[in-house]
Amino acid sequence: MSHRICSALDFAGWAEAEPFARAIAPHVGMLKVGLELFTAEGPMVVRAAAALGRPVFLDLKLHDIPATVEGAARSAAATGASLLTVHASGGLEMVRAAVRGAGGRVRILAVTVLTSLDAAALEAIGLSGPPEAAVVRLARLAVGAGAGGLVCSPHEVAAVRAAVGPGPLLVVPGVRPAGGAHGDQARVATPAEAVRAGADVIVVGRPLRDAPDPVAAAVAIAAGLP
Repeated sequence: MSHRICSALDFAGWAEAEPFARAIAPHVGMLKVGLELFTAEGPMVVRAAAALGRPVFLDLKLHDIPATVEGAARSAAATGASLLTVHASGGLEMVRAAVRGAGGRVRILAVTVLTSLDAAALEAIGLSGPPEAAVVRLARLAVGAGAGGLVCSPHEVAAVRAAVGPGPLLVVPGVRPAGGAHGDQARVATPAEAVRAGADVIVVGRPLRDAPDPVAAAVAIAAGLP
């Protein structure tokens, strides 16, 4: 088991997710509930996942006016989740509002730039500069607003760590074992590369969910980490 691995429960409902979650939980450090599963099942799914004995990363990527995000963070904290994501691009006051709503019961992670976006996509939506510059800019903003951690791709994790220091938790998606398909991810790396660059937690989704033997896949990833 590696405490650095967070397994994404990317399923349409808990009936599908539960057998996978029960099998994988002893071999990973955390379970992630994202938008698809949370929208289908609501807060109960966070409690059900937490009952398997692992912290739950509630990946909702909140992005709204500060008052709405504060209320949503307060509600999310009541589910028993350990981590909750908001978009750093929501701005300083929105991230501060999320931290207030969380009330210390759930750690707020600020998502910098989605791993599905490359330089051309960023330019199209008005985020100037290469991805690393945009990520570092948003990371500094979010930490200044009180976020307890950040989400960034493996390509920027070293620059983010250098920019924000050792305190914030760095959670890194876009992780693919060597030779694995990238899917819709644009900025990826292997699990070992991400950890060597400074990731505290790596999020692994399809490489575990779609593996013929998810437990064996998790064990293999853990064995390859530095």
